[in-house]
Amino acid sequence: MGAPEEPVLEAAAAAALSLRSRHVLDREERDIKDAVLRMGSRVRHQIDAGVRAFIGRDAALAETVIGRDAEINDMQRAVADLVAMTIATQAPVARDLRFLLALNHVASELERIGDHAVGIAKQVRRLPDAPPIPAAAELARMGELAGLLVDGILRALVDSDSEAARAVAAGDDDIDHGYGRVFTATIEEMQGDPAAVDRGTRTILVAHWLERIGDRVTNIAEDVVQLATGRVEDLNP
Repeated sequence: MGAPEEPVLEAAAAAALSLRSRHVLDREERDIKDAVLRMGSRVRHQIDAGVRAFIGRDAALAETVIGRDAEINDMQRAVADLVAMTIATQAPVARDLRFLLALNHVASELERIGDHAVGIAKQVRRLPDAPPIPAAAELARMGELAGLLVDGILRALVDSDSEAARAVAAGDDDIDHGYGRVFTATIEEMQGDPAAVDRGTRTILVAHWLERIGDRVTNIAEDVVQLATGRVEDLNP
């Protein structure tokens, strides 16, 4: 029996090369996704710590949150570099390219969520030594919900679960309602006590940043829905 013809050998070599390229791309996508998930876990901790620092006027904890912002920024840049390198070396197309671009966008949104957590912590530096914050319980509830939304959207991303992403985005309404309650209660306090104006202004700022975290989680949810279904949906009309 004669040796295989040259075209057959070339086809086999091309198939082997394609398979190796697929394995490399799959591995790099997993590495990037894992990096995004680690970043999300760190951001979740920043939210929790920032809110606790504000409510408890814990200056040491607030400074820890502020100091860790650089680490989150570094994580975001590392994800962006990995995505750029993978696109340049693997030339992904179709769903692979969309997946990589979505991961890059998710990392950017997480970095901004981290910025909001730092903004919350920074208010401790300016918070006067005054009575407890009347809206503390509602702020704590908002902070817990914001953390749960981050957890939920990361799970939806891992599972590429569009229904879970939609459910997480719907939870943003609860944070919006919480912001409304904090705003109303704080304005009433400020109207009754001029000395509470500075504290009240900072309380409203904290509630606003928690509300913005909900908006950014919704942005990530839209990425997950597009990845899972191929459709662009506005989850916060």
